[in-house]
Formats: sequence, C-alpha cells, structure tokens
Amino acid sequence: MEQAESRSAGRSREAQLKRAREVTLQLLNYCRTHDWAGYDPYDALNSRLFNALPFLQFKMARLAFTQVLKRSPVNVRPLLLIPRTQNPKGLSLFLAALLKLQRAGIVSDGTQASGLAQRLLDLRTEKMEYFCWGYNFPWQTRIALVPRWCPNIICTTFAANALLDLYGEAKESRYLEAARSAAQFILDVLFWRENDSLGCFSYTPLWRSTVHNANLLGAALLCRVSHESGERKFLEPALMAARYSAGKQYPDGSWDYGESDSPSQRWKDNFHTGYNLCALRNIARYAETTEFDGQIALGFRFYRDHFFAEGGVPKYYHNATFPIDIHCVAQSIITLLELKDLESDNVELTDSVLGWAVQNMWDKKGYFYAQKLPYFSMRIPYMRWAQAWMLLSLATFLEDAESP
Repeated sequence: MEQAESRSAGRSREAQLKRAREVTLQLLNYCRTHDWAGYDPYDALNSRLFNALPFLQFKMARLAFTQVLKRSPVNVRPLLLIPRTQNPKGLSLFLAALLKLQRAGIVSDGTQASGLAQRLLDLRTEKMEYFCWGYNFPWQTRIALVPRWCPNIICTTFAANALLDLYGEAKESRYLEAARSAAQFILDVLFWRENDSLGCFSYTPLWRSTVHNANLLGAALLCRVSHESGERKFLEPALMAARYSAGKQYPDGSWDYGESDSPSQRWKDNFHTGYNLCALRNIARYAETTEFDGQIALGFRFYRDHFFAEGGVPKYYHNATFPIDIHCVAQSIITLLELKDLESDNVELTDSVLGWAVQNMWDKKGYFYAQKLPYFSMRIPYMRWAQAWMLLSLATFLEDAESP
C-alpha cells in the first residue's frame, strides 16, 4: 500500500513539474513577445488624456483616478492613452527569473539575460551620481506626488539584486559596481538613525518613512553587497535597520506594513510579510549571523497559520481571503521555498499554491490574471505585478525541483 501511494505521489509530482514547465515557457514567450512591456496597476498618471485636463491636476483627483483605475475589472487604459511601458522592477524580476531558468536547464540562450541587464542599466534614474531606479510612472501618495523615475528603495534593491545574480554567473565587474553604487545610494540618501543602535531606510528620498519590507529589503541588499565586495561599511547600518524592524514584530510573529500612526499602514498582508521573511533570511545568510533566527521562525509560523486557505489558496490579508492576488501567489511560492527548512510540508504546500493558480488564474493566451474576487476575476495582464512575479516564482519552483 505504501509503495503504491509513493508511486502515485511521484507521478503526481512529475505531472506538476511537466505542467509548470509548459506554463513557464508559454509565459516566457508572452513576455518576450511583448518586449517585457505592459500595463501596471498604478500607471494611471501615465495617461496622456488625464494630463491634458488641467482641472484633474490636484492631489485628490490623482488619488481617486489611480484607485478607480486600479480597481476596475475592465482595462480602459488604451482609451485613456496609457502606453505599455517597461518597468525597471519588472525587468529586474525577469532578469532574475531568466538566470534561474538557465540554471534549471529550461532555457539556454544567455543573450536574453545580458540584453535585459543592459536595458535595466539604461533605465537608471538620470542626473544621480548613484545607480538607482524608480517606477516608470508618477504616483500620488497621501504625502506627495512622486515623479516618474524618482528613485526608491524597492526598485533599486530588486535591480541591484538581479545585477548581482548576473554578476555571479558572468563575473563582469560592471554589474557588481552598479550594485555597489546602489547600496551606496541607499546608505547615503535613504538611511536615518533613530538612536546609536537603531536605524531605518526610507522608501524614497522625498520623506522619512518606516515601512518594514522596504527597510528590510534595503538592509538585505547592503549585507549582500558587503559580502560580495568585502566592504564592511555597509554591514553595521544594515544590521541597525534589521534590528529596528525585528523589534517591531508583534508577539504573534506578525508585522504591520509600517509604523506610521496613519491607519493606512496598520495592516498585515501576505506578500509584504513574505518580503520581510525572505529579507531577514538573506540578512542572516550574507551577514553570517543567527541574530534574527527567532524572528524568522516566529514570523513564518504566523505566515503559515494566517495566509493560506484550504487547498493552497493564498490569502491577501491575515484575516480575509479576498482579493486573491497573483502577487500573493508568486511571493507565497518564493517564501515557502526560501524557508522550506522550517516546515516539512512547505514543498507540498507550494505545489498546492501553484496548482491552484494555474487552475484558476492562468489564461490560455499565455498570461496570469491579476486578481480573483468572489464573483469575477480581474483578467488584466499586468506585466510587472503579475507576469514578472509569476515568471520568477515559476523559475524558483523549477530551480528548486532540479536541485539535489
């Protein structure tokens, strides 16, 4: 009986891997055919029509326009003259995914990766002495209007990490130098101290912020650059920032999105929690420290207990399932595999998450839907938010399956 069950499980796993390879190649072809460019949930202010109407050029109008477009199940961007564009963060995810697919033996043409890297280098924020990156659209926050290409810690960390991934394969010093310059930008421009032992990295240069995933991703990049370059100056500020966010973890293992007194930051969601956990694991890896092992274990326990519904459905919030977002699907796969040593059934849960997503959020045209809600699906093929993240998660899944 046990042998029969084992053979059945083996066949099921092989079928899952076969389907994952098929979906990956179709998705890769879709992204490549569209030149890695597309729409984004937050690209409303790229509208040529909106920008031609002066009475809409006010903070509340920009906020409302962005939110309405983000929540619309119908893609009206062509009517609003919003162009398909390449996004630096999306290109970074594509680059990281291609390198994983090469290592897994799914693709073999390394020129695609080098071409993406060059495009990423070309899209660095202009008129800055550092290598740094911002979004390809302006975005309105409750504080300020952030201009198109204004550098931020999220785009910069993902770009620098992808270039470091390529440096690990190609050993071209220009990729390491660009990543080192990005780390210097984060240290010189975004770092602020709370006291002699704690600090934090802001999201943008425009205001001081305390957003945990941004802070921890910045800290993880500095630890990695320190490890790769041997420059110790990056290490202590990174650990100060990591201690800041580690100290804000609740006793149940959760984090709020940020520490602002505004209710807009007092919520807990799947993919930002995943960012926090993966960043802390990378800090531990590159700083060669066990200081944060307790926070990682506690946070992962909360993550497993609160962000998955029956059948491997990844919940958005810790206390609500919907909307089921493709970004949560992708980061769930990445987080579960990054921390697979912490739970014996992490790989099994990863299989369930991916299987559910392919069954429920995959379009036969070759892309993933953005969201699934109780009564309908948002079928807009966002390039960065959905396709780039899912290509990276599939690449992570297949690379892990090929590893001994």
